[in-house]
Parts: sequence; C-alpha cells; structure tokens
Amino acid sequence: MFKKILVPVDGSDASARGLDEAIKLAKSHGSQLRLLHVVNELVLVSPLGPTLYFPDLIQSLRDGGRNILETALKQVREQALDAETVMEEILGGRAANAIVEQAKRWPADVIVMGTHGRRGFGRMALGSDAEIVLRHTHVPVLLVRMPDSGNR
Repeated sequence: MFKKILVPVDGSDASARGLDEAIKLAKSHGSQLRLLHVVNELVLVSPLGPTLYFPDLIQSLRDGGRNILETALKQVREQALDAETVMEEILGGRAANAIVEQAKRWPADVIVMGTHGRRGFGRMALGSDAEIVLRHTHVPVLLVRMPDSGNR
C-alpha cells in the first residue's frame, strides 16, 4: 500500500495528468501527498547582454514555482484532500536528480509523474527526467503519459 506519494509538478499538461492520477491513488489508499517543484537556478547569461537582471530572473523562477505549487495544491484540495508542498532549488543538473533525492529523504512509497512520452530525436534532444527517475530510484514509479498527439 502506498502511504506517501511524491508528485513532481512543473505546470505542464503532463504534470497535471500525473497529479490527477496521484489524487486518485491517494483517495483509494488514504495516502499523504507531497507536491514537489524543482527550480534550476543555473541560467545561461549571454556575454553580449547585461547580467543586471539575473537576480530578478531567479526570483521570477521562484515566484513561478510557488504559483505552480499553489495551483497544484488547489487542485488537490478541490478533491477533499490535502498535501505538503516543497520547492527544491538546484544549481544545474537535472530535476530528476532532485526528485530521486526527495523520494529518499521523505521517504516516498511511490513517485507519480506525468511524462510527454517522447521518442526518437525529441527524446534524444530533450532528454527524459522520467527515464532518469526510473533508472535511479528504488521507489516504484507510476508514469502517466500524455495522449498520443503525434509529438514524437
């Protein structure tokens, strides 16, 4: 039985579908939900442009992360559930590594996350945080794919 469900959220449609499934699972098992958003503070700055706005950009990423978590929490509460929210800040690296680490520290019984289900060049070019999570966690992972829309 899954008592602790970790749900990474990033504001995408895939993430929202993952959250929908996590809510269903939490209702059926009486589980705790933890919503996780990862902010990557490594931002490429053009050597041709001023870096004066860099702190504003980081703050904007944090504010956006808080908004994503608030929206996800509202979705959970509309289903008569509650959840903890966590925002992790990383400097470079992949969100997947922060997800795996959070699953260890909490500790989660399952990770539920949406995935775009890309294949071919799209997967090679963009990588797959879902695949990295699958390969590096010792926790079961429920991946929720987006409907097939020809975006491979």
